[in-house]
Amino acid sequence: MSRPDAPLPNDLPRPAGELERLEAAWRLAQGWRIVTAVNNTVVGYFYIATAFLFFVLAGILALLMRLQLAVPGNDFLSQETYNQIFTMHGTVMMFLFAVPAVEALGVMLLPQMLGARDLPFPRLGAFAFWAYFVGGLVFFCTLFFGTAPSGGWFMYPPLTGMRYSPDIGADWWLLGIGFIEISAIAGAIEIIVGVLRTRAPGMTLSRMPVFAWTMLVFAWMIVFAFPAVILATILLELERAFDWPFFIGERGGDPLLWQHLFWFFGHPEVYIIFLPAAGVVSMIVPAMTGVPLVSYRLIVVALIAIGFFSFGLWVHHMFTTGIPPLSLAFFSAASMAVAVPSGIQIFAWIATMAAGRLRFTAASFFVLGFLVIFTIGGLTGVMVALVPFDRQAHDTYFVVAHLHYVLFGGMVFPLFAAFYYWAPAFSRRPLSERLGKWVCGFFVLGFNVAFLPMHVTGLIGMPRRVYTYPAGMGWDGLNLVSTAGAFLVAAGVLLFLVDLARNLRPFGQAAGDVWRAGTLEWLPNHTYATRSIPRVNSREPLWDQPDLAREVEAGRHYLPGSATGRRETIVTSAVEAEPQYVMRLTGPGWAHLLAALFTAAFFLLLTVKQVELAACCGVLALVAIVIWLWETDPAPAAAADIGGGIRLPTYASGSLSHSWWAMVVLLLVAAALYLSYVFSYLYLWTVAPQHWSRNAAAAADTSSLPVLALAASALSLFLGHRFLRREGPHLTVVASAAGLGSLFLIAALGLDLWSHWQSGLRPQAHGHAALVYANAVLQFQIGAAVLVMAAFLIARIVAGKVDRTRRVCFDNLGLLWGYALGQAGLGLVLTRGFPQLLE
Repeated sequence: MSRPDAPLPNDLPRPAGELERLEAAWRLAQGWRIVTAVNNTVVGYFYIATAFLFFVLAGILALLMRLQLAVPGNDFLSQETYNQIFTMHGTVMMFLFAVPAVEALGVMLLPQMLGARDLPFPRLGAFAFWAYFVGGLVFFCTLFFGTAPSGGWFMYPPLTGMRYSPDIGADWWLLGIGFIEISAIAGAIEIIVGVLRTRAPGMTLSRMPVFAWTMLVFAWMIVFAFPAVILATILLELERAFDWPFFIGERGGDPLLWQHLFWFFGHPEVYIIFLPAAGVVSMIVPAMTGVPLVSYRLIVVALIAIGFFSFGLWVHHMFTTGIPPLSLAFFSAASMAVAVPSGIQIFAWIATMAAGRLRFTAASFFVLGFLVIFTIGGLTGVMVALVPFDRQAHDTYFVVAHLHYVLFGGMVFPLFAAFYYWAPAFSRRPLSERLGKWVCGFFVLGFNVAFLPMHVTGLIGMPRRVYTYPAGMGWDGLNLVSTAGAFLVAAGVLLFLVDLARNLRPFGQAAGDVWRAGTLEWLPNHTYATRSIPRVNSREPLWDQPDLAREVEAGRHYLPGSATGRRETIVTSAVEAEPQYVMRLTGPGWAHLLAALFTAAFFLLLTVKQVELAACCGVLALVAIVIWLWETDPAPAAAADIGGGIRLPTYASGSLSHSWWAMVVLLLVAAALYLSYVFSYLYLWTVAPQHWSRNAAAAADTSSLPVLALAASALSLFLGHRFLRREGPHLTVVASAAGLGSLFLIAALGLDLWSHWQSGLRPQAHGHAALVYANAVLQFQIGAAVLVMAAFLIARIVAGKVDRTRRVCFDNLGLLWGYALGQAGLGLVLTRGFPQLLE
């Protein structure tokens, strides 16, 4: 590893035309074609703007709710309209603003912060944004047609089942939000691979900025938390569409199953939102004090601990549902224990402020507001973690106040601090410090006026989710004060919009490092990120290497040009960040945009029961995805000279490849989804074991046929792998193995389903039968993906784009194929073997 005083990698005059070739490779689409752009900065702008739009829209809904509750007996909104607005406010804030906003910050900041040219899958990131943009807008517009959901942002059955919600509103929520969460998972995969594999040379894990750590933990939490709610939405939509009784108690289901699945996602989501916000604070505090962050390693451990503990807290929301006392004690203790790593971060920030001299900028004021308000929310969180107190405060306005102190204080304040702190890195002018301090003042005053009285309102008995209340309950004045506070917050948002209109000037020479910060995102920034990629020797390289910005801009570090004539970045090892190969990145195009539009149309048309049109859009989306992926595996080229006498390969396969890492993360998502199903299966067994009889799984006599088909599929995978490694023309065998093996897999799944049907088991009969058929749905999802990828591989073999070296397509298929075989085997054991054990 080079020392700070070692010769620079490219300490020589630069070749003529090098900069021009780099600019040509990264040229930005102009005019209306900007929608085809995939640069992280452009997609980041779009992402943040859209998330902020949903923040404003959800805020308007909140004002309407506060107007309704300002005085008793108000008829400003009808009960149904209020329920729709209440549901949409929570849903939009949680699903369309909070998670996308922090994901957008990651897309915008991470490549610059890590010293990369872009994230590893630019078109995937753009696809995720456009899917979120289209799906989110259509979902919000249901308010204007009276078809918005009205069951609350948590959508508890049985209220949201067909019996009590026969309209289409619940379907909009289930299909729309499920689809948007798939978009969030796509973004999380890109962030994980980007953070682990595209850091600047020398940026070891122990030198990585804290914000990158928080985004890494954030993305892993999405991978393991979001599949639970995706499964819940699948099950409830199957119940609504086909009468499969997963959540109907009298038919062997249980509505509490939804709460377990939803809150297994819902409580980690609080920390999914909070952790990146905490990372923002950990970046701003050192810059504003001029000293390194105190206890960096302890903060990183605390971040990981919060991510781990958060998955043990979901029953925190279910203390009044009849959970056994021993379980209550465990989850109550876990709910209080998570405050410890959060406290470590707060004390580290305070210690950093004490070690330096805090500059009182707009960003600093937002950070201070965050510290106060989030701490109050944390203290009330400890209160509701106590079972006796929770039973009194549950479903009252005390919980509303606690939720907003945690989420608004813990996420919105740091987000606005980020706007004021990083605006000079991406805008030709910084935002106004004077206006920013006024915005913060309106926020602090308005927020506390709005939500502090709600603690009292809740303690004296006002329940959540009521659209009106009678006079004389003692709630009148408190509600009027809360309404006034909400409008003060709205005034702050309006003033911020004025500041944006006056000062935000994206796309051009940015204002630069006005704060004298120490991390790489403050290097001179262009469409290709930095002119060259530096070797990092410390956590604050701009502080420790004062000439680094000038050297980077002069092209005196790694990869100063375009070695292959395409967009490129350096892939480094996951721990030590040593260079491994040059990744050629995809550029702008239409395929990913069309794929997002048709995918959104598929889900939205299914919602309104236009099955034929939805199927057509699904096919078109698949075609667009194939076109998009066709050029993402370019042929190996000559080794690239990145400077310093280092030549790196331009192609990698197997575990060295970034796409292999992405597939592994995707399989972890699939595994989390299926494990959520296993939990559901076993949970309903504890609720209604009478349905888990041998007669319910009478197809056991024919179980050998699916097993034999799975064995044949596994043999095909093995043969394909062996023949691809051999010298000579064996690709026909590989193609045949892929085709036959995927068909054997589908046949195994079909035989399993057919035998259950032949045994007389019907999914409408009871909860167990519905879960057996739900297993088939999940298995066929994976099987269909294997079949499509096998067809894609065969097409590439025919086109001459696969060989012993150029084999990424087969490697990824092999990973998915192997996982599909394992999941299918587990499904057979669960649905056939488990009922036999109960005899």
